[in-house]
Amino acid sequence: MERFGESWYIVKQASEQCEIVAKQELDALDAQPLEQWGPFESKGQAIAKRVGLIRAGKCQPS
Repeated sequence: MERFGESWYIVKQASEQCEIVAKQELDALDAQPLEQWGPFESKGQAIAKRVGLIRAGKCQPS
């Protein structure tokens, strides 16, 4: 369940896969992602952007 005002990010890992994470998760990551996009106001917006990144060849599907 999304909390009001939560920010979402897309992070690209060394595996070339992109993952959607909340701001809290982004801050807690051990390793710096190769790339990141965001913030997005909703998880739905982040999902739509991730689909676009996969289609553009910037991320591998998981």
